[in-house]
Amino acid sequence: MSEPVAVRAGAPLEDPIHEGRRLVDAATQSGLTLRLLGGVAVYLQSPPAGPLLPRAIGDIDIVIRRGGRTAVTRLLTTAGYTPDEMFNTLHGARRLAFVDETNQRKLDVFIEEFSMCHDVPIAGRLDRDPYTIPLAELLLTKLQIVQLNERDQRDIYSLTYHHPMANGREQGVEGAFIAEICAKDWGLWRTVKATIESCRKNVAGYDIDPEASALISERLAGLWARIEQEPKSAKWRLRSRVGDRMRWYNEPEENL
Repeated sequence: MSEPVAVRAGAPLEDPIHEGRRLVDAATQSGLTLRLLGGVAVYLQSPPAGPLLPRAIGDIDIVIRRGGRTAVTRLLTTAGYTPDEMFNTLHGARRLAFVDETNQRKLDVFIEEFSMCHDVPIAGRLDRDPYTIPLAELLLTKLQIVQLNERDQRDIYSLTYHHPMANGREQGVEGAFIAEICAKDWGLWRTVKATIESCRKNVAGYDIDPEASALISERLAGLWARIEQEPKSAKWRLRSRVGDRMRWYNEPEENL
């Protein structure tokens, strides 16, 4: 694979949104499929004026398909990033870490799936959007968080406000996709249930238009109804018998 021309001379850009675009463009030119998630992706999936509830973006998070580790390492080092050699040696099969020393910013690379509180497949549909993972996967990476923080809650509200729940290939968040993933994993279902309940309860506390609050709550309720309608797998039903008596989530060192 040839060295990506677009990043030969440039150091990482200060603005994480512009930098995220730069990296995706460079990867595309070099033949590597790379997409953004996290706060940068939420911003890119918002109107030109920005998200309903903007928040500071500290890090950049990307995903690649399995088999792209060597190519993405070459791309990022050329783009001005320093690999975390120890972390990458220990965890490189599923995740890589890099540092932008110019802007004192971390960059995480997820390989094939998003692994935090739960394992969420995010690499199967990377061609659907030119810069980010699809909206359904992006929202699910937020809904899977057990200890929801302020920034993640803002991201959930922004995504659900700007995008309706959709079916098939319609524009919006594919609730059917989220429901299908939750129907296979009781632990993920359990966390998503708690997150949606918490978000619907808390949305009234934000300084936004009451109509916006109502729309967010309505869309989250509609998503949950779709999740509940989905037939559950035998594995889901078996795990549901144990319920909360056994921990149903991982305890990551940090959330996205």
